[in-house]
Amino acid sequence: MITLAIIFVVIAAILCAAALLALLGIGHLSLSGPDALARDGLARGKPAPAWTLADSAGVLHSCPPARPLQLIMFADHSLKSFPSVVAGLRALLGDADLEIVILTRGPAEHAEPALHQLGLAGVPVLTGSPASYGRYNVRVMPFAIFVDSAGRVRASSLVNHDWQLAKLRQVAAIPVGADEVAGRRRKLAMAG
Repeated sequence: MITLAIIFVVIAAILCAAALLALLGIGHLSLSGPDALARDGLARGKPAPAWTLADSAGVLHSCPPARPLQLIMFADHSLKSFPSVVAGLRALLGDADLEIVILTRGPAEHAEPALHQLGLAGVPVLTGSPASYGRYNVRVMPFAIFVDSAGRVRASSLVNHDWQLAKLRQVAAIPVGADEVAGRRRKLAMAG
């Protein structure tokens, strides 16, 4: 009788361990791969976290921005591995309606010299943290999020090329809700 109880307990423990491993495996799959990266960032129209941070010169930068749009670039010195993204950032520097800031995951002092060498000396580099990245749901770099002056996300994506930044800038120019209205009109036209 005792032997049977021990066997039952051992089998139950093995089954519990197998169930736990299955749950961990499912969790790992949902957090990795291209589908998981597609869910990173904040959705268009959602409120962006508010913050005020000083750059190395002591100038304060805030989200929501004073300008109509702000590009928060989640990056650091590793941006040198993405020359096309750097070219895209330089192309956006002339946009008077756009404030660009680079938010690092750690101390900005480590990234700033490398970013200046890449031709981004005019772009404020702000010290972020893993928690600030978490509030924006950003796990990988370089990641771009456009925020409007009302504090709403206008576009958000992982970027590897200059054309992706240009396309995100175009999407950010579309008022929030306008694309949803156009989609409903298309559906009504197709139904009628």
